Amino acid sequence: MTAPKMHETHPEVLKRLKRAAGQLASIAKMIETGRPCQEVAQQLQAAESAVREAKKLYIGDHLDHCLDQAVDARSPRSRASIDEFKTIAKYL
Repeated sequence: MTAPKMHETHPEVLKRLKRAAGQLASIAKMIETGRPCQEVAQQLQAAESAVREAKKLYIGDHLDHCLDQAVDARSPRSRASIDEFKTIAKYL
């Protein structure tokens, strides 16, 4: 069995995901206790944003560390293609 690959940004990704998990638990309690819809919607937006940012950070980290290794990044043409892909992937 291989050791898990931990990248520099993984602790930050985990921190964001744990924060989002806490937010989701709080939102469930808000709904159970009948909190106003606007408050619940606002907290849902915050949780969604936290997950989205964690996803962007994780995918960006993967592109920076794994994609470069998978392709001959020394070739100027390959380097340009990778850089272009990283740029466009930010819009996902």
